[in-house]
Amino acid sequence: MTRKRRHFSPEDKITIIRKHLVEGIPVSQVCREHDLSPNLFYGWQRELFENGHLVFQPQKKNRALAKLEAENAKLREKLGKKNEVVAELMQEYIQLKKDLGDL
Repeated sequence: MTRKRRHFSPEDKITIIRKHLVEGIPVSQVCREHDLSPNLFYGWQRELFENGHLVFQPQKKNRALAKLEAENAKLREKLGKKNEVVAELMQEYIQLKKDLGDL
């Protein structure tokens, strides 16, 4: 019998790890409650400790994200203007072809 692979959200992973680290529940009990392998639990914990410092650097991310969003908005506006010009030119082209009797 094969089991379907389960996917845990980042919030679920933190909640599970918190049970051990903050509440002091043994890893074996936490893993049993959530039907996890201890290796998976320790992998999550290692990943949390290796990347936890990123949580305390939100300002850099926010500035970079804001810059990208502003650039994206600017490009979308430019694309919208281009589409308007192309539509206008196509309309004129079709009208010209009709006037010349090609359509």
